[in-house]
Amino acid sequence: MKKILLLLITFSATTLMLFAGNPDRQGEAGASELLMNPWAKSAGLHTINTASIGGVESMRLNPAGVSRITGTEIALSHTFYLVGTDIGLNAAGFAQKIGKSGAFGISVMAVDVGDLLVTTEDQPEGTGATFSPGFFNIGLSYAHTFENKVSVGVTARGISESTADLTATGFAIDAGVQYVSGENDEFKFGISLRNVGTPMSFRGEGLGVQLEIDGTPNTFNSRGESFELPSVLNIGLSYDFRIDEKHMITGLANFTANSFSNDQLSAGIEYSLFELFQLRAAYRYTVEGNTDVEILAPVYTGLAAGASVMIPFSKESDAKIAIDYGYRHSNPWDGSHSLALKLLF
Repeated sequence: MKKILLLLITFSATTLMLFAGNPDRQGEAGASELLMNPWAKSAGLHTINTASIGGVESMRLNPAGVSRITGTEIALSHTFYLVGTDIGLNAAGFAQKIGKSGAFGISVMAVDVGDLLVTTEDQPEGTGATFSPGFFNIGLSYAHTFENKVSVGVTARGISESTADLTATGFAIDAGVQYVSGENDEFKFGISLRNVGTPMSFRGEGLGVQLEIDGTPNTFNSRGESFELPSVLNIGLSYDFRIDEKHMITGLANFTANSFSNDQLSAGIEYSLFELFQLRAAYRYTVEGNTDVEILAPVYTGLAAGASVMIPFSKESDAKIAIDYGYRHSNPWDGSHSLALKLLF
């Protein structure tokens, strides 16, 4: 296992050198909804639990964690995204254990931006009609745990974006590894590489342009420029400090390398009581790239916090219901609030 851990660290260091953040490319990628986290528990930690995340939520951050479940997990979540923008994130997921070491899962996420006015060159204030843009993605995940120490996982994700007369589709792969060590698996190390996939471009009637040639109207189709997906690399670790049978404190640290923006350093802490009640908080720091351009500063900086309550159905049953809440500070706007409901059995 020491050789495996050394291999993971070497791989992460090598990958990091090849995948360093590039703030000069900020704004060149699309499909930014792939960077939005709709899940409350991990949102309360600024999505830095790369090493310890498990179950349905791991399909968003590190698919290796899917195999850490013990049975079946069903989850629903809603996020009031950047309060003041009237944007909502909706997510649902299902994960199922297969045999002793494997697990598969499916997750979906949709962004609700509400109704927008239809505008034209002749009516820039609006025609009176409205449309609702669609941002949707679905992921299929599989993970396997080897010797209860090393887990590997992969997610294949389909992406769809649309307006009233334009559509763009794409495909992405997420992959991750988790390693646990210690007498009680207290040390955890994780790596995930996300949103590696095909370039996307918009197609549809909305790209049609009407021009007159010799007094005759003609319609020409223009081509939409393609854009890359916002690939991101996460390297994280965590350590459980078990005080006694009732209380446990977990420390977390994470490095995020964004291929189209600044890199980020994050740290967090989580307190657990009987694993039935949890409090968590995290802080994210952005490694400045071009400080002369204020717009390069990310929306999410500073503090995130959250809590979870897990309620057993009965003393005889392993089935539980969990309620998660997460808050992330943002600048500007009034932060994001996430609420999730999970069934575990």
